[in-house]
Amino acid sequence: MKFSLIICTFQRPKPLLDLLLSIKLQNFYPDQILIIDGSLNDDTNQILKNNSFANLEYFKVSPENRGLTKQRNVGISKINIASEIVFFLDDDVILEPDYFQNILQAYSDYPDAAGVGGFIISESQWEFVGENYKPNIKHFVYDGWKIKDGIRFIARKIFRLDSNKPPGYQSDFSHGRSLGFLPPSGKTYKTEQLMGGVSSFRKMIFETHQFSEYFEGYGLYEDADFTIRVSKNYQLYCSTAAKLYHYHAPDGRPDQYQYGKMVVRNGWYVWRVKNPVPNFKAKLKWFLITILLTFIRFSNTFTTKEKKEAFTESMGRFIGLVSLLFNKPTFKN
Repeated sequence: MKFSLIICTFQRPKPLLDLLLSIKLQNFYPDQILIIDGSLNDDTNQILKNNSFANLEYFKVSPENRGLTKQRNVGISKINIASEIVFFLDDDVILEPDYFQNILQAYSDYPDAAGVGGFIISESQWEFVGENYKPNIKHFVYDGWKIKDGIRFIARKIFRLDSNKPPGYQSDFSHGRSLGFLPPSGKTYKTEQLMGGVSSFRKMIFETHQFSEYFEGYGLYEDADFTIRVSKNYQLYCSTAAKLYHYHAPDGRPDQYQYGKMVVRNGWYVWRVKNPVPNFKAKLKWFLITILLTFIRFSNTFTTKEKKEAFTESMGRFIGLVSLLFNKPTFKN
C-alpha cells in the first residue's frame, strides 16, 4: 500500500531531525513525507536543507494556519492522490525499524480497519500474570498482564470512579484509560480512540472528516475528538507490535497554567462529543473525577520537586472547571 506521512512541527528542528533519521532506517519507507512547519523562525527549514531525505516535501504555513489541527488539515490537502494510507507522527518520536511495516500489516490483517495506531514504548513495568490472576487495588490488569496503578487511579477505585471500559474507550462519564494501558503483548486491539501523534488512517476518511479547529495552538485532546467522531462510523485498531518512543520535547508547549485549563475545558468538550446528552450520574462522575484529579495535582506541590509547575497547573485546572459554570465550549456533534 502506498502511504504518505504528515509531520506537523513547531520550533523543534533537532527532535524532527532525529525522527527523520529513524525513518531512514524503516523496512518500509513512506512514498511521501510532508513536513508542515509552523515555526516562528527558519531553523527547521535550514536543518532540512542540510540533510537530505527521499520523498520529503516541506511547507511553511502562514500565521493564520499555525496550530496543530490547522497544520494537519493543511497536510491532508497535500496528500498524493495515489496514497492509500495517511500516517501522522509527532515531531518528537523515534520509530522502531518495523513501525510502518507492522501498521500496514494490521490493515492487511483487519480489512475493516479505517485507522491503526502505534504503540508508545513505556518505562512502566508490565508483568504477564495469565488470565486467572486476581487483581488488587494497586494494579491494573488487562489481557493477562498487570501494571502498577498510579495514585490517580487508585484514588478513583477507592471512590468507585474508575473507568468501566477497556483502554482506548470512553465511558459515559469520560475519563477513560488511554491506550498507554494496553499491554506490550504484540497483539492488535480494537479501540475508539487513537493518539494523534502515532496514528494512521485510510485516505478515504478525510473525504468526510477533518481535525477540529476548536483545538487551537497546542491542540490538547484533538486526537480524541477526531477519532471518537471517526469511530462512530468506522473501526479503529491499535497495533502494540508497531513500537516507537515518545520523548516529549519541551519546546513549543504551553505554560502549565494554560495546560491545566486545557485539560479541563478540552476534556469537557471531548466528553460531550462522545456523549452529548449525559444523564445526571454521568455528569456527577465527570465533575467528581475532575475535582479529584485537580486536588491530586495540587498535592504534588508538596510531594514533588516541580512545585511551581504542579501549583500553576492545578490552578489552571481549577479556573478551567469554574469557567464551565459560565462559559461552556461550543461543540459540534
